[in-house]
Amino acid sequence: MAAPVLHIGNKNYSSWSMRPWLALKWGGVPFEEHIIPLGGEGYGRSEIKEVRAVSPSGRVPALHVGDAVIHESIAICEWAAEKTPSLWPADPIVRAQARAVAAEMHAGFFAIRRDMSCNVRRRLDREPDWPADTRTDLERLFELWGGLRARFGGDGQFLFGPRSIADAMFAPVATRLRTYAAKTPQVAQSYCAAIFADAAFQDWERAAEAEPWTIEQTEALYR
Repeated sequence: MAAPVLHIGNKNYSSWSMRPWLALKWGGVPFEEHIIPLGGEGYGRSEIKEVRAVSPSGRVPALHVGDAVIHESIAICEWAAEKTPSLWPADPIVRAQARAVAAEMHAGFFAIRRDMSCNVRRRLDREPDWPADTRTDLERLFELWGGLRARFGGDGQFLFGPRSIADAMFAPVATRLRTYAAKTPQVAQSYCAAIFADAAFQDWERAAEAEPWTIEQTEALYR
């Protein structure tokens, strides 16, 4: 069988594409990637023609495995974990907690998503004045990271010690904190530094910085 193909959006902007891409890389699962530039006609309405051709939801990422299409980030990560179980913690209770925080990221933090759009290569000089719900999201994020590192991190640098899918889910959030100059407690700074030092993340970041495409509505934030 040919290698699976992961269809993704621009690496600079597509946080949902980054998550399973990292999980596949960390799991050592061979795959090919196909980038579909976002931001053109149909963007924001799940109506980009090129995306519709590869994803039934009209969204990226979508993983093609033979004739099957896995069109959702968490599902792709779980498929990778079927190949490489160490992408989740070994202990069943700890593994369930890792899944819980990954799901919390997947289903929550709406204010961060709204006000801190993913833009890997951008750097603001100073932090914007966030509305109350964004500050609440940031407080929850820092509480979550600090608690997980204290309880499960051990001698490792990541949320549950070794890298896991939970870290893949939060890696794009680390870039958002950096992009928007967010004030970040020391534990969160240390965690972000571990993400940024990861070789697979650095490959993604270099590719994002080299991309020729821009999404104007994202670049216009906080100008």
